[in-house]
Amino acid sequence: MRLSLIASLVAALSMPALAAGSALADAALRDQAKGLFEPLPQTPPALPGETATPEKLALGKMLFFEPRLSDTRDMSCAACHNLSMGGVDGGALSGGHNAQLAGREVQTVLNAVFNKSQYWDGRNTDLKDQVVNSVMANPKAMLKTRGGPMAINPVEHAAAKQRTIEQLKTIPGYVDAFSKAFPDQPDPLNYENIGRAIALFEATLITPDAPFDRWLKGDDAALTDDQKAGARLFMEKGCAGCHNGVNIGGASFAKFGVVAPPPADYLPADDWGRFAVTKNIADKYAFKVPSLRNVELTAPYFHTGATFDLKHAVTVMGETQLGQKLTDDEATKIVAFLKSLTGKQPEVVLPILPPRTR
Repeated sequence: MRLSLIASLVAALSMPALAAGSALADAALRDQAKGLFEPLPQTPPALPGETATPEKLALGKMLFFEPRLSDTRDMSCAACHNLSMGGVDGGALSGGHNAQLAGREVQTVLNAVFNKSQYWDGRNTDLKDQVVNSVMANPKAMLKTRGGPMAINPVEHAAAKQRTIEQLKTIPGYVDAFSKAFPDQPDPLNYENIGRAIALFEATLITPDAPFDRWLKGDDAALTDDQKAGARLFMEKGCAGCHNGVNIGGASFAKFGVVAPPPADYLPADDWGRFAVTKNIADKYAFKVPSLRNVELTAPYFHTGATFDLKHAVTVMGETQLGQKLTDDEATKIVAFLKSLTGKQPEVVLPILPPRTR
C-alpha cells in the first residue's frame, strides 16, 4: 500500500513537469514553423492596380461560370476549376478538356492569388494574364503539347476573342454589367476587362482557418500529435525547403528529379517544363512548386496526374527530391500534417447568367 501511494505521489508530481515539457516542445516547434510558413489571411488580398468593387466582383463571378466565353461555347473556368472539388477537375490526365488543352494536370484556383506565377511552367505571373491566356479554350487550336507553351494559332485566337466580344455585346445583361463595373470607360466590354473581372473574383477564392493556420496563431489543440509530428518531419526532412511561405509552395521552381529520376509516367521525357518558357537549359524538367494548401482535395498529383494516392506522392517526392526513403510511419505522419492544410472552402452562390436576346 505504501509503495503504491509513493508511486501515485511521484506520478502526480511528474505530471506538471511533463506538461511543461510538452508545452515547451510545442512552442519550439511553432517557432521553427513560423520561420518558414505564414497563416493565410482572413480576407482576400488586393490585386496590384485594381479596386475590387461589388460590381466588378459580381461580373467576375458570372464570367467565371460562363461557358460562352470559350470558343466552343461549352467550357467555363469552373469546368476545370470546380469549386466543389478543391478548385480542380478531379480527373486523371487520360482524357477530357484537361488533356486536350494542356497535357498537364489542372492546378487549383483556390489561393492561386498567393502564387508568384501561374501554370506549371510559370508562363504567366499574375491571375489576369492567366485568365486572358486560358479563357479562350479551343481544343482544335490548343492541342496537347509537351515541349512548349500551348500551340495557339494567333490569328485564330484573335478572331475567337473578337467573336466572344461580339457575342457578349448581344446580351443586354452583360452590356449593363460591364458598364456598371467599369463606368469610366467609353467601351467597357472588352477582353482586357474580362480578364480583370475574373481575376478579381478568383482572388476572393481563399481558404483561411486551416488547422495548421490556427496552430501557427497559437492554438495548441488545433493539431493532433500525429500532425505535429508530421510538421516536424516535413521541416526536418527538407520538404519545407521548397514548400514554404503563406501558400506552402507556389513561390519557386524546382527540377523534378533532383536526386533520383522519377518513373517515366511521372516525368515524360518530352515535357521539358519551364525550359519551354525560358529556353534556359537549367530549367529543363523544372516545374513550379505547387501549393500544398487543400492538397487532400486536389488529387491526382504531379503535373502528369500520375497518382491519386497522397501517401505515395509523398514517398515519391522524398526519394526523387530529397534522397529520403521515408518509412511508412514517417509518410503517414507527413500526410496527417498535409491534411491539416485544408482550410475553410469558399461558399459561392451560383450566378444566374444573362440570356441572349438574339
